[in-house]
This record gives sequence, C-alpha cells and structure tokens, in this order.
Amino acid sequence: MSQVAIVILNYNGKHYLEQFLPTVLTHSSGHEVWVADNASTDGSMEWLRAHHPEVHLLQITDNKGYAGGYNHALKAIDASYYVLLNSDVEVTPGWIEPVIAYMKSDPQIAACQPKIRAYDLRTHFEYAGAAGGYMDYLGYPFCRGRIFDTREEDHGQYNDTSDIFWATGACLFMRADTFHQAGGFDERFFAHMEEIDLCWRLLNMGYRITYCGYSKVFHVGGGTLHKSNPRKTFLNYRNNLIMLYKNLPIGRRWKTIFMRLVLDGISSVRFMATGAWPDVWAIVRAHFAFYGMVHDLSKGLKRTTYRAPLYYRSVVWEYFMNKRYTFPELPQLYKKGFPIAPKS
Repeated sequence: MSQVAIVILNYNGKHYLEQFLPTVLTHSSGHEVWVADNASTDGSMEWLRAHHPEVHLLQITDNKGYAGGYNHALKAIDASYYVLLNSDVEVTPGWIEPVIAYMKSDPQIAACQPKIRAYDLRTHFEYAGAAGGYMDYLGYPFCRGRIFDTREEDHGQYNDTSDIFWATGACLFMRADTFHQAGGFDERFFAHMEEIDLCWRLLNMGYRITYCGYSKVFHVGGGTLHKSNPRKTFLNYRNNLIMLYKNLPIGRRWKTIFMRLVLDGISSVRFMATGAWPDVWAIVRAHFAFYGMVHDLSKGLKRTTYRAPLYYRSVVWEYFMNKRYTFPELPQLYKKGFPIAPKS
C-alpha cells in the first residue's frame, strides 16, 4: 500500500497536464501519481504514455463527472491517503508533508485542504476553497479569503490550521478508509458541491474537516466548466438543493429549501437584469430537476443530527445588504472555530 496517492481526474485537459503535471511530479517525489481519465477525446492518454510513463493511468469508459470519476478511480487505488488534485492546479515545494503531518496528528481528521491562491492573481485567494470553506444556514458556501466575488489578498492572515465546514475538491486530502466508510461522493451530483456534501456527511459522522495554511497551491479554476457556462449554473443550483435536502434535519429541511427557492428567484432577476437568459433558464431547470429527484433522494435517507456547524446568519444579507465583503468583517458567531447553530 502506498501512503499517499495523488490522483488527478482528467477530462479533455491535455493542455493543463502539459502545463502543470511536470511540477506535480517534481514536488511529489516518493509518492504515487495517478491520472484517471474520464473518457477524454483530446489525446490526453496518448500524450501521457509517450511523455510520462512513470504516471499510473486509469481509463474510465465514459465521462462520470467529478463524483463518479473519483469514486471509480479510488476503488482501484490502494493508499492510506488520497490527494484529489485538479489538473489546473500548480503545486509548490513541500506542499504535501505539512498536510499529511497535520492529518496524522488526529485520526478524526477525515479531510484537509491547503491554502488555495489564484493562478491569475497570485497574491490573492482563489474562489474554490481559498483558506477553507464554511456554510451559512441557508446553504450558501463561503470561504475565509473569499466571499462571493470578493477575494482577499493573502497577507499571511490565514497562515494557520483550522477546523472548517468544507474542504475544496480542487486540492482535497482525504483519509482513504474514511472516504470509503462514508460511501464516497454522491454520484447524483455529477459535478459541483459533491465535496461539500461529503464533508457535511463526514461532520455528521463525527469527523473533522480541516485547513492547513502551511501548504500552498495555485488554482486556475473553471478548467472543465467555466463559471459563465449555464451548465455550471444548473449544477450549482440543483446540487445545492440536493445537498440541503439530504443533510438538514427533517424539522428544518423544507423551511430552509423554501427560503432558498425564494432567494434563487431573486438571483434569477439579477441574471435577467444583465441579459443572462440562459442562466435564468438554467435555474428554472435546476428547480424542476430537484423536484424530480425528491422521491429518489428520500429512499434510505437517514435522520441526521445537527452536528455540522452552520454559520447561523445569512451571508447573502451580510454581503449585499450590510456590505461586509471579507471574512473578518462578518459577525463572528463562533466558538473554538465553529459557528454556533441552534439545536435541532
């Protein structure tokens, strides 16, 4: 068994592999590097065989998305720790050791992410994860270092370790046995927010999700689906509703979802104002897709505890109405790093 397996899920990302894989290999000496290919058609596998025979390859016969692709790949990889790494991530020297050492310090740490800085603006945090993810009580994700479209400059303010609500799938360190114990990713998500759903389930199981700011990587973002793509809008809105339905306690489930539906409607109006009609239609389709999945989602759904620590204020209200654009400006309803949530 390998101690650490770095697993890159690829879908038509040959250009990113050419750009970033050499750095991964240089700074990951002594660890296995795998590329799991989601049925690419751009010659990725042929290029890898010709230029990097040292990389372990795993071919998937059809595009299973992030969730299904990683579930399929990780069943075949024997390691103590997985590092799920996007193909559009540039790693840095010593990026693995601090995170693994931190995870080894407590067997209850199921997942951890490093500091995620932006490849295009290297002094600032990146959208997908920044310095660790949180979730407000209405299901809106936000991060230390990034709230909605505002990214903080990294001045070392998050050079620490911390318990968080979710760790980004762009560079996700996972304890292998715990990943499989939790059942892996929910493949109904296909892509987007599946890592938040998994982290939520792990928190409800009593595990810790953490951030280690002593490791740093740079992320391009939007490598497979750009944020302006209506397909991404559809997945984000649909998957957020799925996640709430699955993980909220029964007494809060439909009340919260109703409030989200109203806020999604307001979000549609904002898209209308900018003429982004494909995104408006994507939100409508996302809602009806969710309604069509409720019966299936209800099968075998276990009663959840309220162990996962939600931020019990609206980050939407704080950002758009109270003009609090950075994490330190938010009212800090936290105890020992966790938001205080009411009892279920």
